[in-house]
Amino acid sequence: MTTNPHPHENLDLKPVLEAVLKDYELPLTGDHGIIHWARVLENGLLVGRHAGANLRVVSLFAVLHDSQRINECSDPAHGPRAALFAEGLQGQVFQLDAGELELLKTACRGHTHEKHHPDVTIQTCWDADRLDLGRVGITPHPNYLNTSHAKLKETILWADGRASMRFIPELIQKNWGIDVRRIRG
Repeated sequence: MTTNPHPHENLDLKPVLEAVLKDYELPLTGDHGIIHWARVLENGLLVGRHAGANLRVVSLFAVLHDSQRINECSDPAHGPRAALFAEGLQGQVFQLDAGELELLKTACRGHTHEKHHPDVTIQTCWDADRLDLGRVGITPHPNYLNTSHAKLKETILWADGRASMRFIPELIQKNWGIDVRRIRG
């Protein structure tokens, strides 16, 4: 269990996003793009605060986990590629201790094919992503979630409603400086 959660507000994700977007080849507003990352971030912060997760790792996971996809469909190696990418950004774009970096890499590597993990931070990362499955027409099921807060009916309904409606979080423009409405249109 991670014992020292850090507030997300202390982590500037803009430099991480800039590094990701340099070579990001998929549509920015696609199923696995920036709008998804922002909802995963908001899901992760909500769930992570209740679970006691390391919010720095959860925040980085949100913007990195799908950043190395080569297509919107089947890409089983995108998680391991994201873990390697994160390792390359360590010390250049963000600074984590060795344990935090391992959590981030493990969360990225396993987010599509692993169901459960004993670490609460990794659980939170995976729950944050799975709570956004409504964007592709899948309602999250509690059996595939890890943390007690993510499994709550009201959490699932809140997150699934936002994903299904393709809700665009304010933080994309407000915190990240990206106007997705302009990109979309």
